[in-house]
Amino acid sequence: MADYSHTGANAETPDHTDVSTIDHRIINDAERCVRCGLCVAFCPCEVLEMNEEGYPYAAHPELCVGCKTCSGNCPMRALTVEAIGDASFDSYADEPRSEPIGEEKRREYAGFQESIMKSLGLRWQPVAVSLIDAEEQLPDAPMPVENLRFCQAMMAARRGASILMPPHLHSCPDGTSIFGMTGVPEKLATGEIYVLFHKVVNAEAAAKMVAERPVFPPKSKRATYVAPLAKTVRDPEVVVFTGTPEQMMWLSMSMSYYTGHRHDFHASGFNSMCVEAVLLPLDNDEPNITFGCYGCRAATDIGEDMMFMGVPTRLLPMIAEGAAELAKKAIPDSRNKIYVPPIM
Repeated sequence: MADYSHTGANAETPDHTDVSTIDHRIINDAERCVRCGLCVAFCPCEVLEMNEEGYPYAAHPELCVGCKTCSGNCPMRALTVEAIGDASFDSYADEPRSEPIGEEKRREYAGFQESIMKSLGLRWQPVAVSLIDAEEQLPDAPMPVENLRFCQAMMAARRGASILMPPHLHSCPDGTSIFGMTGVPEKLATGEIYVLFHKVVNAEAAAKMVAERPVFPPKSKRATYVAPLAKTVRDPEVVVFTGTPEQMMWLSMSMSYYTGHRHDFHASGFNSMCVEAVLLPLDNDEPNITFGCYGCRAATDIGEDMMFMGVPTRLLPMIAEGAAELAKKAIPDSRNKIYVPPIM
């Protein structure tokens, strides 16, 4: 096996990355490798090249963010990517942290979580999402020991974890560029990689998809912070709910209970967690539904029957009150199928 590793902390990196304290070892099993070149083609950060013998190698290892797109698309599973950096090292250790929200506000958020989950029968905890501005202090929250995709951090948060991730701890360059933490790699900017994934028919369709998605300006944000709503130490901009289509229906209705307002949702199947569940609700100050996307479904434990909704934090009181009213009659009647004729 060939072993290619790098020391990210000493590497000089281009604009679309940040210096990483977590290094990566890229290993290619030459006995299994068929030299097809798919790993090179699929690497979004252009880490890999083919050597004279036709085997892949890490020509630019300092660019690796640990996304594992290369190994995931190897038909022989010959390529592996391992995190080898010193995860205990915190380059932000001496930086002052922001003050946490007060106990009264934390109890309020915990109350919203308990009430909404009970009314709708949600299995997963709603996730409080914060995008930390470039000049803002970081909240006092743990960082992951390995690079994660944003959707993977969201998965952990709905299970109970609190996770702070500066860009160097994100393993998805698509997400970091959309959130304005970094620039965007060329393969993602042109949409080339989406054609390789067979998500769109051609480069023209890929370019249109990329052009239509909203993004924050590069370097405008410095970190993402996610936590269960009941445990957040910072006022979130957006809260993301995970549930079945039926539960998302009731969530939508809870926001219309007092007004009858119909929502205008924007969904595509691309960039689900970053664009549709977070950026659009934040940017438009309105709820948005999302079905998930290729990345979040391939990289997390989300089942085929699950989907998501991101809502601005200001709507939590309305959701809690509306859901509680719906739970008195409408929800149990619907779930009991009261209009279904008896089967004799």
